[in-house]
Amino acid sequence: MSVLALIESIFMILCVLISFFYCEGDLGCFLKSAFITLVVGGILFLITKNHRPEMHKREAFLVVSLVWVFFSIFGALPYWIGSYVPSYTNAFFETISGFTTTGASVITDIESLPHGILFWRSLTHLLGGMGILVLTVAILPIFGFGGMAMFNAEAAGVTVDKLHPRIKETAKRLWGIYMLLIALEIIFLMLGDMGFFDAVCHSFGTLASGGFSTKNDSIMGYSPYIQYVIIFFMFLAGVNFTLHYFAIKGNLKKFIQNQEFKFYLGLILLITAIITLTLILKNHAPFEHSFRDALFQVVSVITSTGFVSADYTAWPSYLWMLIFGLMFTGACVGSTSGGVKILRHLLLFKNSILEFKRMIHPSAVIPVRYNKEAIGKDVIFKIQAFVVLYFAIFFASTIVLAFLGLDFISSMGAVATTMGGIGPGLGKVGPVDNFAMLPDAAKWVLSFLMLLGRLELFTLLIIFVPAFWKNQ
Repeated sequence: MSVLALIESIFMILCVLISFFYCEGDLGCFLKSAFITLVVGGILFLITKNHRPEMHKREAFLVVSLVWVFFSIFGALPYWIGSYVPSYTNAFFETISGFTTTGASVITDIESLPHGILFWRSLTHLLGGMGILVLTVAILPIFGFGGMAMFNAEAAGVTVDKLHPRIKETAKRLWGIYMLLIALEIIFLMLGDMGFFDAVCHSFGTLASGGFSTKNDSIMGYSPYIQYVIIFFMFLAGVNFTLHYFAIKGNLKKFIQNQEFKFYLGLILLITAIITLTLILKNHAPFEHSFRDALFQVVSVITSTGFVSADYTAWPSYLWMLIFGLMFTGACVGSTSGGVKILRHLLLFKNSILEFKRMIHPSAVIPVRYNKEAIGKDVIFKIQAFVVLYFAIFFASTIVLAFLGLDFISSMGAVATTMGGIGPGLGKVGPVDNFAMLPDAAKWVLSFLMLLGRLELFTLLIIFVPAFWKNQ
């Protein structure tokens, strides 16, 4: 934890350089924040430097759960010290929203913020997108930590695809692909007359599936070209990064053969077609504009990015309820997106269909197959447990927020969007509003839900099980 605090202080110093370049008033808050983080991290490191820990599965779950909180506690300091948000609760909410790539915000006037703070908001997306631990597993072995246990505990998805026998090399390859896509998006955005600073910030938010923008109206005010570029890279961010790796190596067949990718693409096209046709018939809007708004919102929500090009709550009610349903879908496993993930839905659907065959042939062994490979029953059971728990937490948290004073639509939207890591929700937390008006208690509940969704439930919840703390 001390090593990670030292790493975070280095990123804060990077923001010091941004503040110094633009000569704005946030220089002092970053210097103070970096100093505090550096001192605390340094003291903890000196205290523990002679201890050689054994990193087993239990320690890995604990570290992975705590590191996001640890990063957010110190990451909130620039907002709080600089008084850019009215309280530490708001600062922590904004920070954990950035690191978990949720994109929910409590800042009402984003364009009034200095460049250093805007860059820090986007930088939290960059670090959280591929996973803080995926970045640091390449560094922590130097200090005696095993990287494999933490990588498996933190990595999103049903399975973890290793691109190299050594986990450190896998982490490097994932981050290499991640940074390559970010660099490409920056170039394409700048070709559309977006400034370099805004292009960098929006690229961080896109590939991390985060959604923090430098503008109050998100992407609404940008040209159609800019919106199409962001749509394309949001789509790529929702694809399993292993497929990107094979595509770079020249093996495009992996895309064609991957069932999850085909389902992901097909679902986007289907929902986009429904919304486009409805907007044309109901609102009499031009085809291209309707298609672009529909495609942008569908891709933004399904990938849990949360950028906004239109107010979907102003559409006919059955359309924004369709968008609400996409909040529980998620994109592909092994991507930077949040949510339940398409692979889980796909395997559950296949298993449900096969139950009819099992009823007719009770003695037959009929496994669920994915990409022509049989999936074990234990995987199906884990997915069923995950989905049941996910929706149980959703309903329980919705009741809690309603008890704290939110109307039912806003409560459902707030819970769904924070658990899925999306950003905009419904009602009072819709695409043209934010979370500033929520009571502090609701913000802490939603902060917990953001972390819970980012760690895919079990990684975080397991530390609350009494058996976890018993010596084995």
